[in-house]
Amino acid sequence: MFNVSDFIDDTARSVAFLSRIHMPQRHFIGFDGRLSRAVRAFPLAGLLIVLPAAAVASIFSAVHADPLFTAFTVVAIQSLITGALHEDGLADTADGLGGGRDRESALVIMKDSRIGSFGAIALVLSLGLRVSALAAILPQLSPTGGGLAILAVAALSRTAMVWHWSRLPPARTDGVAVSAGEPAPGAVQFAIAFGIISAAVLMLFAGVPMLAAILALAAFGAAVPAFGQIIVRKIGGHTGDTIGATQQLVEIAVLAALALAV
Repeated sequence: MFNVSDFIDDTARSVAFLSRIHMPQRHFIGFDGRLSRAVRAFPLAGLLIVLPAAAVASIFSAVHADPLFTAFTVVAIQSLITGALHEDGLADTADGLGGGRDRESALVIMKDSRIGSFGAIALVLSLGLRVSALAAILPQLSPTGGGLAILAVAALSRTAMVWHWSRLPPARTDGVAVSAGEPAPGAVQFAIAFGIISAAVLMLFAGVPMLAAILALAAFGAAVPAFGQIIVRKIGGHTGDTIGATQQLVEIAVLAALALAV
C-alpha cells in the first residue's frame, strides 16, 4: 500500500542525496543510508532540485534576457545546487573509459579524484551542448513553457539514473552505489512510470510540439541502454560515477532532441 508519509521521507532523502540542499532531520530518523526504496522519488527530487533554475529561466525569458545568458545561468544554478555531483561522475567515467586499458585500470582511474584530459573534454562538451541546446529551445517557447521544459528534462534525467542503476550489476564491492543498496524492483517501476508521465505532461503544458516531445522521450529511451552497453563492456557494471554520468548524458540527449525539433 502506498504510504504518503514514507514517500515524503523518500523524496527528502533523494533530494539530500542528489544535491546540497539540507532537508529536515525528521526525514532521516531510522534511515540507514540505503536508497533501495527511496529511488522511486528520484524524478520528483529532480523536479524540486531544478525548480529554482527553471524559475530563473522563466523570469529571464519574460524580461527578454539574452537566451545564451539565460542558458548559462540555468546550467550554473543547477551545478551549484547539486554541487556538480553529476558532472563529477561524468568526468570520472570519461577518464576511466578513455584512459583505462582494462576493467581494473578503468576502475582505478575512476576512483582517482584528479581530473584527466578525457574528463576535462567531457565537461566542456557537456556544458557547451546543454547551454547551446537551451539557448536554442527557450526562444521557441513561452517564458512559462521554457521553465516547464527544463523541469521535464530534469525528471527524465533523474529517472535515467534509476534505470541505469537497476539494469546493471555493481562493478565494485564497495563505493557509493553499493553502500546505497540495489534499487527495489517496485521502486524502479514507480520511478520510471512517474518520470516519463510527469515529463510528458510538463512538455504538453510547456507547448512543446508533439514531434519534439516524442523525440525527447525516444532520446531518453535510447540513451540509457546504449550507455549501459558501453559500461558493461568496459567495466562490467555500474558505479556511482556511471550513475551520475547517465544523468548528464540523458540531459544532453533530451535537450538535443528538443533543440532539433522545437
